[in-house]
Amino acid sequence: MPKIIRITTVPLSLKLLLKGQMKYLKSAGWDVIMVSADGKEINEIVRKEGCEHEIIPFTRKITPFWDIYCIWLLWRLFLREKPDIIHTHTPKAGLLGMIAGKLAGVKVRIHTVAGLPHMTAEPNKKSLLIKTEKWTYKFATEIWPNSPSIREVILKEGFTTSDKVQLIGMGSSNGVDLTAFNRSSLKENHLVAATMRVMPGENEFIILAVGRLVKDKGIDDLVKAFLSSKIINKSKLVLLGNFEQDLDPIEESTIRHIQDHPKIVHIEWTDHVSHYMAISDVLVHASHREGFPNVLLEAGAMQLPIICSNITGNKDIVTSRRTGLIFPPKKVEVLQEALEFAFVKREYMQQLAENLFLEVQENYNRQHIHSQLLKQYERLIQNDQDLVKN
Repeated sequence: MPKIIRITTVPLSLKLLLKGQMKYLKSAGWDVIMVSADGKEINEIVRKEGCEHEIIPFTRKITPFWDIYCIWLLWRLFLREKPDIIHTHTPKAGLLGMIAGKLAGVKVRIHTVAGLPHMTAEPNKKSLLIKTEKWTYKFATEIWPNSPSIREVILKEGFTTSDKVQLIGMGSSNGVDLTAFNRSSLKENHLVAATMRVMPGENEFIILAVGRLVKDKGIDDLVKAFLSSKIINKSKLVLLGNFEQDLDPIEESTIRHIQDHPKIVHIEWTDHVSHYMAISDVLVHASHREGFPNVLLEAGAMQLPIICSNITGNKDIVTSRRTGLIFPPKKVEVLQEALEFAFVKREYMQQLAENLFLEVQENYNRQHIHSQLLKQYERLIQNDQDLVKN
């Protein structure tokens, strides 16, 4: 039975970004171990995925001495478990996991790239992030960018050589669950609860944003565009996600507007995202950087019109004027115009959403992504066995 260790910095990534993958691999005959820092999600993950979980106390900040300690803990874990493959996600888990895997002699070391933090970093931090990215790729045996545009950036900036880079299908780390993000499978009580929390007025245009409320997600831009728009009195902005002011803070004025403005509704993270999509008129994803955003796939599966920024990841899913509206990142005035356009041209926006729905069905079904992932693992195991025989 082949053994694989899947590693993320925090358990929430295992719960949301990789949902169902470990369970699928176990059903295919693999011994699977999950690794992350401690967190409230662990018991739920172990129950739903049916796999063992090990805690390594990763931090999401730059903590050199603690990071060395985590490398040592990973090294001991790898020596004890002797995995055939280690597969890391998220920048910190990737760097430490690849170094520890190399030191422990793990033959197959994969890192998935779901975004490049240096692209939006401040100058004094950018060079360090580039160096750590290159170190991660150096110690990995394969790099799996989760979008074609991320692959282009990796090769263009010389982070590694093309023979190390592998794109799974047309992109995405986990695809979208078309049974969960399906209007016909929604539960009435959750729809009622979502409606009660948003409290839409009669014929009110509902603008939804899903994700962490941080600067990199373009939350400052979206709030400013909404407040300055001509449709504010006929609309409501719903922000579904948690603040992370300690890591990537948004402006204090933005927070005050989110908390106090009668036309802005803030909802803490919930697992019932599909129900909020069902009662919305448009999804806006104003992010400054992405890998391959699941929220756009989910909106596509829900046939919800999309407005998104023209960045890596987003543009791999949405084609301007064919499957959604795209605007230049950080351009508040253009985003404002897009909101107003979507309000007026609702039938046109719905046609774009229908076009994206067909593409999502064809290319990003979660079951298809899982099967592609398994084929890649089997390829790597076979290659390693062939090398041993020779």
